[in-house]
Amino acid sequence: MLTMTGISKSFFGVPVLADVDLSLAAGEVHAVVGENGAGKSTLMKVLAGVHAPDAGTIEIDGHPVTFGHPSRAQAAGVATIYQELTLLPERTVAENIFLGREPTRHGLIHRAAMDGRTAELLGELAEDSFGPRTPVRTLSVAQQQVVEIVKSLATDARILIMDEPTAALADHEVELLYALVRRLAERGLGILYVSHRLREVFDLSQQITVLKDGRLVTTLRTADTDVDQVVRAMVGRELSAYYPDRATPGEVGRPRLSVNGGRNAKLSGIDLELRAGEVVGVAGLQGSGRTSLARAMFGAGPFTAGEMRVDGAPLRPTAPRQAIHAGIALVTEDRKAEGLALRQTVRDNALLVARATRRKGIAVGDVLERVRLRARGHDQPVRYLSGGNQQKVVIAKWLGMRPKVLIFDEPTRGVDVGAKAAIHDLVRELARDGMAVLIISSELPELIGMSDRVLIMREGSIAGELPAGPSEEDIMRLATGGRTND
Repeated sequence: MLTMTGISKSFFGVPVLADVDLSLAAGEVHAVVGENGAGKSTLMKVLAGVHAPDAGTIEIDGHPVTFGHPSRAQAAGVATIYQELTLLPERTVAENIFLGREPTRHGLIHRAAMDGRTAELLGELAEDSFGPRTPVRTLSVAQQQVVEIVKSLATDARILIMDEPTAALADHEVELLYALVRRLAERGLGILYVSHRLREVFDLSQQITVLKDGRLVTTLRTADTDVDQVVRAMVGRELSAYYPDRATPGEVGRPRLSVNGGRNAKLSGIDLELRAGEVVGVAGLQGSGRTSLARAMFGAGPFTAGEMRVDGAPLRPTAPRQAIHAGIALVTEDRKAEGLALRQTVRDNALLVARATRRKGIAVGDVLERVRLRARGHDQPVRYLSGGNQQKVVIAKWLGMRPKVLIFDEPTRGVDVGAKAAIHDLVRELARDGMAVLIISSELPELIGMSDRVLIMREGSIAGELPAGPSEEDIMRLATGGRTND
């Protein structure tokens, strides 16, 4: 269906793609992976008509094509679903799907035809939870992605580019997307699936292309490879090098934070202890109370009963400011909405907490060096950084206050493989400096690799605790109400 040969592209004399080949068959899910800066997005934008290649050819069904504009790529059957959704929230589903292509009758928009065709397309994807006239602002992120997909089908797309499609989805919504991707492939669409999440890549794809520094490293049949081989191709090291050594008994110190009988509207009977020098993981299904636990300790959704102590002193924060002054820091799940001021500079973001708490004498350069930030300079707007570097800035803003307890909610979500390893190393360094670290993660391999012990939540309570190195099966048994294999 698609052949891209020798694709090269430079910006301002800097090569970002060099002689890249890629092919896609009808009915195939072909994953494109690589670290941030590997050239994935640029290659997809060349195919989508956003960028013209400096060299190379593109063929669709064996015929050479040249796209000077995204509309020409769309006319040739290429559609792109970007990580940042492009829908108009105040318009209906049908109005979004046919935006700029509305059917008309007697010079007016033919709404009945538009709604009817939208209903047909939704029916083809077995989507009946909303209809053509549903306002987009009322839809979940997963449902909005369905609208984006239907929008591409309405243009008779045959090649679908999906850029980090699960980045903003909850766990249960990911399974719905899986089913949708498979349904589209069964219809004969060719799907290019760009993702940092290797589990998704292996669950969905038949082929995997690895890019590094703008060059093609290899293309592998998914059935003939494994995660370790793909990671080696991406970053040049084994998967086992991803996770630093766990804490030894001598490195674990006194209790930093304890909760006894913690309770609020979403949590009950919370008993836990976080000690200096250790990394404690929190696992659980969507809605189990993991994020509610983090917010309660941070005072954003406070405990209404029970006892909480920091370094032995009683504390029941009713607002984040009280928790911050007591030495508790929270790296939130959504860094763009809750962790960063995207239009401000790296320096200003690194000083957000210091300025809010009137703390002086913060050496910005030192904390940014500590997190190994890669940026053009401290005056670069943070919105132009990669996901991994944005996350490092979020961590840096807390380091200036020298926290006693550092809580991470999904610490590596939307972060590439290389940046994940750097964040893991940093987390362990902070623990060795005497902080108590709590990590909430939906990625079980991350929890298993990073944690000195794992707490499992279910229905707002801690269902159990497992020692270092538990199996995914034991975690899921506790998370779902079963028993572990002792």
